Amino acid sequence: MTEKNTTRIDKWLWAVRIFKTRTLANEACSGGRVKIGGKAIKPSRNLASGEIIQVRKGAIKYEFKVLKLAEKRMNAKLVPEFMEDITPVEEAEKLTISKSLPVQTRKRGEGRPTKRERRKLDKLREKF
Repeated sequence: MTEKNTTRIDKWLWAVRIFKTRTLANEACSGGRVKIGGKAIKPSRNLASGEIIQVRKGAIKYEFKVLKLAEKRMNAKLVPEFMEDITPVEEAEKLTISKSLPVQTRKRGEGRPTKRERRKLDKLREKF
């Protein structure tokens, strides 16, 4: 991969496989879920090597350090050359905790929960 002097942040996020599509990367930037230095940024902002990017996906806030710039999507094996994952341990623990929580589902056609069922669901949520 050839390195350029400037790259748009949304393009870089897509190239290093943080987001599956460039549209998702663009929407994350526009929605304030991507920050540099604690400030929300626009998708057209140019990126420089050495910057630290904060990306919020769900409840987890990932942090990445930019090592190189890229404009084309790359093989997953090449990603460590272009970025370093510096996400705090506490955030990684949130991911494992969220995977272990029970999932609440209702069968199709059962409708909305009754008041009694809602109370039971709320009690269950308080335990976790």
